[in-house]
Order: sequence, then C-alpha cells, then structure tokens
Amino acid sequence: MTTCLKPLTPALHYPPELLLKAQGIRIAFFDVDGVLTDGGLYFSEHGETLKRFNTLDGHGLKLLQQAGITPVVITGRDSLPLRKRLSALGMTHATFGTEDKLPAAQGYLDSLGLSWSQAAAIGDDWPDLPVMQHAAFACAPVNAHAQALAIADHVTAQRGGEGAARAFCDLLLVAGGHYAKLLARVDPLSSLQNKA
Repeated sequence: MTTCLKPLTPALHYPPELLLKAQGIRIAFFDVDGVLTDGGLYFSEHGETLKRFNTLDGHGLKLLQQAGITPVVITGRDSLPLRKRLSALGMTHATFGTEDKLPAAQGYLDSLGLSWSQAAAIGDDWPDLPVMQHAAFACAPVNAHAQALAIADHVTAQRGGEGAARAFCDLLLVAGGHYAKLLARVDPLSSLQNKA
C-alpha cells in the first residue's frame, strides 16, 4: 500500500515589521485568567475553583521551551488545577496570587540574566499592563480589555482560553526562526529525506 504524504511547510505568515518587533525574545510572560483560560471562574459545590485550559495553548508553551524561550506564568490567583496544569507542561517558572506582577517579572529577568529587551508578554486586563508596558513585545487576546488592546503590539484573532496563547507562542517561534525547525521534527518526509 502506497501512502501519499503531504509535505509540512510553515502555514503561518506575518508582516515583516511584526516579526522584527518580536525578534530576540528569550522569555515570555503569561497571565492566566483571560489568556490561558477563558476568564470564567467555575466553582464546584465544595467551593473549589475549576478552570478550563486549551490543549493548543499547552502545546505552544512546550514548543517555546523546546526553542529555548522561557515561558513564565504570573497570575493573581492560585489554584490546584492551575498548578497541576503547569506541572504537566513542565513549567518551572510561575508566581501565583499576586496582583503586582512587575516585581515578579523583574525577579525572573534578574535570576535568568535577561533584560526587558528580550521579554514578551501577553495579558488581557489592568494587572497585566505594567509587564506589557515594559516588555519589548506585548500581545493581547482579541477579547482583552480596551487598555490591554491599546498597548499591544499584536492582538490575536483568538480569544483567551481559545488559542490566544498558542497564537502568541507561534508568532514568537516564527520571529525567532524556530517554527520551521520544530515543525520538521514531526514531519515524516523530513526524516525520510535525512535518511536518503
């Protein structure tokens, strides 16, 4: 039986000026509610907070790590489901339960020997604004608050919790020249060509 394999070529294309703005990123800051989730808070009958995460976003966070870009979560809330999700994704950099996100972000930059010129951030509401202001590249989901949209260098077509974080990750991967290399790892044709 002969199988016709379709080649995998990068399907994402961005304006050159946007890619230039997003180049050189080594660390990416993520909000949770409204970015990695849809912003809704679900409570069980026992008062436990339940969150819905998108697998596309999770894979984007993994791809950033593979590309050498450090994903960092800084969130105003803390919950066991969030901690479990980040642990499952292999994320080791996270600050929980802080509305004052700028000092936390600065702490990560200092500990990793990085600067704001190497930082990107995605946020959706007022607590995220200081980190977005300082970052070299700022992004917001399409359903973010107007103030976040106003300072974003890029607004995703996707809503928070529905692929916005993945869109942000993909853009950083393309701008950094990592996307095609990572895609080649899953392309059977690429491995066949390497054996020839």
